[in-house]
Amino acid sequence: MTPSRNTQASYDYSGLRALFINCTLKRSPEASNTQAIIDLSMNLMHEQGVYAETLRAIDHDIATGVYPDMTEHGSKTDAWPALFDKVRTADILVIGGPIWLGDNSSVTKRVIERLYAMSGEFNDKGQYVYYGKVGGAIITGNEDGVKHCSSNILYSLQHIGYSIPPAADAGWIGEIGPGPSYLDAGSGGPGNDFTNRNTTFMTWNLMHLAAILKANGGFPAYGNLRKDWDSGERFGFEPNPEYR
Repeated sequence: MTPSRNTQASYDYSGLRALFINCTLKRSPEASNTQAIIDLSMNLMHEQGVYAETLRAIDHDIATGVYPDMTEHGSKTDAWPALFDKVRTADILVIGGPIWLGDNSSVTKRVIERLYAMSGEFNDKGQYVYYGKVGGAIITGNEDGVKHCSSNILYSLQHIGYSIPPAADAGWIGEIGPGPSYLDAGSGGPGNDFTNRNTTFMTWNLMHLAAILKANGGFPAYGNLRKDWDSGERFGFEPNPEYR
């Protein structure tokens, strides 16, 4: 029997690559609550044949700054240029991290700044380097701010060229205050239906959109080529001479 398009067996996304960047403040091998939710999404991707891996940013000497290689701007070392190879080859990028004082962690901010640093590079079609790639966000914490943190990440990713599918964020938030974290006994986190549903929907939507873009050769290369614009091409744009 031919499987219905509404069954898991209908989909094979084995040609896709996904990278999860965990922006926890905890160095390995300390347990990360963010990683626990990342693992839920990664496991679902693995079941569909996606090559998915995690990079824990704090374990690497990623310099602060907004240039591609900060050793050219005063830093003694910078792991980012080498790590960027993983970003470049990934069809899906998910930024995950904790909430601190109602906002994204300092590590999350640093990673986004370094992603921005590379946004002036180009892909094989002459588009900005992140065109044709898909982005998502995962947030954990026991204080308010899940949607604020997610919106900050997703806005940043789309601004530098990532495509964002529907419901591209997931997270868990415990009782406000010094309560249990996601992995703590009695937190209710792993059994939280809202978190599990959002994580599942996010994961499938990331795979769906990434597969659609890849099957169609990425994002159309018209009206978004910097080199052509700099050469005088205006892609149909005409200033309004009557504007006052």
